[in-house]
Amino acid sequence: MPRQKRSDDWGFPRWRDYGSGAAAANVRLCDRDGCTNVGDRPAPKAPNSPERWWFCQQHAAEYNAGWDYFRGLTPEEAAAREQAEAGQRKYQRSKHWQWGHEGDGSRSRAELDALKVLGLDTDADMTDIRAAWRSAAKASHPDVAGNSPEAAERFRAVQAAWDVLSAADAARKAAQQSQT
Repeated sequence: MPRQKRSDDWGFPRWRDYGSGAAAANVRLCDRDGCTNVGDRPAPKAPNSPERWWFCQQHAAEYNAGWDYFRGLTPEEAAAREQAEAGQRKYQRSKHWQWGHEGDGSRSRAELDALKVLGLDTDADMTDIRAAWRSAAKASHPDVAGNSPEAAERFRAVQAAWDVLSAADAARKAAQQSQT
């Protein structure tokens, strides 16, 4: 077949066949015996080995469920290896809000934590939130509480709680307006 040239393509409509010149794609099948799905998920054959199995999603999940990274190590050796590898991570876990889970469905975890800082129930509305924020901010403000480090920390926590709750309320109002 002659090589395709730019002068052969006359724009739309195309004057050549669709798919002409396209080679067949190589597809790797799952390494699990009898499986005919695409094997696009690598899994190590042994710890610290460059050799890989190639599984489909179902068989990769099955393989990973039985995988024990610390197999053959004593508990002390496993703890030492985990500690050494923890220092190699390039990220840190959230220390401020500790994003553990989503919340109760109506509010996010951050909002629930902010309500707890203000001493409110989870079903508090914005008027209750505003009143609790104002009284807590006044009580822990540096002009009232002085230069106490505990009061300054409390004031920062109250302000952060207000920022989270007011931003969430503004986002809810914007979402409601966009739906109407």
